Amino acid sequence: MYRPPVPDPIASSLCFASSSCRPNRFLHCLNKLLAFDQGMTSFSQDGGNEAATDQVLVEGSRFTRILILNRPRQLNALSSQMIMKLLNVFVAYENDPDVKLLIVKGNGRAFCAGGDVVAVVQSVTEGRFKLYYAACEELWSTTSSSNWTMGAEYFRNEYTLNYIIATYSKPQVSILDGIVMGGGAGVSVHGRFRIATEKTVFAMPETSLGLFPDVGASYFLSRLPGYFGEYVGLTGTRLDGTEMLASGLATHFVSSTNLKKLEESLSKVETSDPFAICACIDQFSKAVSLKATSSYNRMDVIDKCFSKETVEAIIVSLEKEAESVHDEWIMSTILSMKKASPISLKITLRSIREARRQGVDKCLINDYRLCCHILRQEASKDFFEGCRAILVDKDKNPKWEPSRLDQVDDKVVDRYFVEVRDANWEDLKLPARHSLAAKYVSRM
Repeated sequence: MYRPPVPDPIASSLCFASSSCRPNRFLHCLNKLLAFDQGMTSFSQDGGNEAATDQVLVEGSRFTRILILNRPRQLNALSSQMIMKLLNVFVAYENDPDVKLLIVKGNGRAFCAGGDVVAVVQSVTEGRFKLYYAACEELWSTTSSSNWTMGAEYFRNEYTLNYIIATYSKPQVSILDGIVMGGGAGVSVHGRFRIATEKTVFAMPETSLGLFPDVGASYFLSRLPGYFGEYVGLTGTRLDGTEMLASGLATHFVSSTNLKKLEESLSKVETSDPFAICACIDQFSKAVSLKATSSYNRMDVIDKCFSKETVEAIIVSLEKEAESVHDEWIMSTILSMKKASPISLKITLRSIREARRQGVDKCLINDYRLCCHILRQEASKDFFEGCRAILVDKDKNPKWEPSRLDQVDDKVVDRYFVEVRDANWEDLKLPARHSLAAKYVSRM
């Protein structure tokens, strides 16, 4: 297999929209992030050797590049090194006329399961960091409460990557042959083509951890049929490949046994024409049927209940449905929402509803503001509590505060969606994309 040379560092080619995000500052942040990640991985099961390995492999032919997420033992959890490497190659290859197509896939049984669960558990239990979150995203902060900005820098870089993918001028084919959660959705669903298989498992389970579906998820969830996006975002339900295809989260379904042939065919492509690439994928894709128990077969109930204006009204509507007929799916849906963080549910619903009127850039800016407020623990510590209950102590019994939906003040929720009041805080400044935003609209 041909292994093309890895491009030079990204700072030389990223064009930032604001002088507040200059390349030299970007390099400074990059150095901090890489140094932190190398220290963090020393606590992993790999005994510190992981930092010395290439976490994103680059292969391909003359016109195609294959990017392989390469942390199989961690289910290809996104580290800061992986994000910076992906930023590097995406920007460089967009400017390379010899690269027509990018293929992104994962090594092992996951595409990308989110954050580094092992590092989360070890870093939190050993007390070296005040905060770390995974299962969907990687997050950290040092022992000083004033250093929440380190976690913010991680998200700043991740959301920049999400935006570049969403506005990319060349086709991206993501092969989702396994687990796809959180950050894994951010580096795939925003791309042009998303291939599901019989092994695909998709979820955005952030509300159970006291967070919200970020990485621009509000953008693609709000564009799913009916109110299926609200259902997926609020409940954290798991979808298989057929459900991803039916809802539009995936563009094609290909049997995993045919993936090698598909990659070989795509590697021969000599154009960036999305219609030609789609035709190539169509040769290997197949029609599939939903399982009888699929939640997508319950769109009548989903639209009826999840169209309500508030989280409380959604739950009441589901409970009324449960009174008329015994339905395990309805009961499990209610239970999943009642187990989730009340404030996270309200933030998630508002985020998805507002995203219907927003572009992906505005959605990512909102995500960044929400994350900064959450890191600062301004109104709730649910994010920290969710990490404790799910990832550290594993008692699966988080003590949410506020503990009930009726205790969540709407004015408090409002504050999550505005700029942070801190003299040293900077809003997310996304890179200039040469007017691509007007051309590359929703790909759902």
